[in-house]
Amino acid sequence: MPKPMWNWKDESGQATIFAAVCITLITIGFMAFAIDVGYMFHEKRMAQAAADAAAVAASEEVTYDGTGTIGTDAQNAADAAATLNGFNTSAATNPATVTLSTSNSGNYSNAGSATAPSTWVEAQVSQPISTFFLPAVLHGKTTMTVGATAYAAGQQTSGTCVCLEAATGQDLLLDNAAKITGSSCGITVDSSSNTAISIYGGASVCAESLSAVASNWDTSGNIYGGGTICGTTKIVQGLSSGCAPAMPSAPGVQSCSGDPLGNYSQAGSTYTVGPGSGNGTTYTTGGISAVCYTSLTLGANTDVVTMNPGIYVINGGWLTFEAGKNNHSNLGGNGVFFYLENGAGFVVQNGANTNLVAGGNTESVGGTAPSTGAYDGILLYQATGDTNEVSIQGGSTIYMSGALYAPSAEMYLANGTGTSIIGDVVASTLVMAGAGTLTVNPSVNLGTANLSVAKLAQ
Repeated sequence: MPKPMWNWKDESGQATIFAAVCITLITIGFMAFAIDVGYMFHEKRMAQAAADAAAVAASEEVTYDGTGTIGTDAQNAADAAATLNGFNTSAATNPATVTLSTSNSGNYSNAGSATAPSTWVEAQVSQPISTFFLPAVLHGKTTMTVGATAYAAGQQTSGTCVCLEAATGQDLLLDNAAKITGSSCGITVDSSSNTAISIYGGASVCAESLSAVASNWDTSGNIYGGGTICGTTKIVQGLSSGCAPAMPSAPGVQSCSGDPLGNYSQAGSTYTVGPGSGNGTTYTTGGISAVCYTSLTLGANTDVVTMNPGIYVINGGWLTFEAGKNNHSNLGGNGVFFYLENGAGFVVQNGANTNLVAGGNTESVGGTAPSTGAYDGILLYQATGDTNEVSIQGGSTIYMSGALYAPSAEMYLANGTGTSIIGDVVASTLVMAGAGTLTVNPSVNLGTANLSVAKLAQ
């Protein structure tokens, strides 16, 4: 009988088939594991992005609230930021969790600023993630939790040293090589207009910040003709609130005398004005000697006028500086405070050369000006509601040290490269139409502008 072609009892080759099946299953297992692990790594990266966003959002709210603690606003902002980055804190299934805490420690060198804020925000984001193949290996383990932690430095602020309070229209206009330099402080503009700020004709602004309530102010359309903003100046649009610093209380006013100029009819006269001069009645307000004039003119007809220290109240008329003699509109002028009321105005005429230093400030030749008590650091205060322009038209050597307050009026600075004003400025609007310089510093607290630059630490 012939031998059959196949012997079904022959087992040769079955081991090979079994091995192939095992290798295939193992390969599929590794592939499944690789898919799950890769997915987990992807979700881990997404969690880090969500944590970064949550930390920044929360730190901005913490600093904006000014409490240094985690509140509802900070938590809501962090949850919203995490949700936008794929970690939904209100999902019906496996919602993400954002846990916030504050810390005063952190590697601030990574946050890109020399000044460390007092508060850091730590954000921890976690969420159960469904897996594809791990349940078959880990017996029912259908989710794994991914998480990440981020630290953010609180929102940075800038001290305000130029505050322009007009709510609409053009608050700041610079032309013809005018220059504003802010020393560790910024300019805040309350106008909501898209023309709130205009800089052209070779004019420039170099300050810590240039901030406006206007959200549609166009830095390309409103800066032209050689106008520049320093690259280190932080531009902020859409401030939630403008600046409105509290004004000092008015000094007490007693009997007011006429302009002493009327007592000196001969050109080239020499005389003294102010408290204790004999020109006007001297009285005391807030412990400081004061005098009140209906108007006051210095340097007219080449007169030589010396200003005693103290408080000068100008009631209804003009405080005027003219050219004077030997390039001096006035002598003295250290430790003075001018209060303008009832429609009074202030003008430094073209060609006039003044030396005026607020109480407690640095004199032009060094040393400290005599105190004016509660008005130390303030040179000029035009009463709120008075709208006469404060006009400084320029001269070869104008030195003013102290804050200038004219919250309801336009301040106009023009002509004269030798014009140097050192101090804070509060006005309704500011126009600089000449080559003068305005050097401002936060000598008096005008508030802060929020720069919206919370930064990650790690």
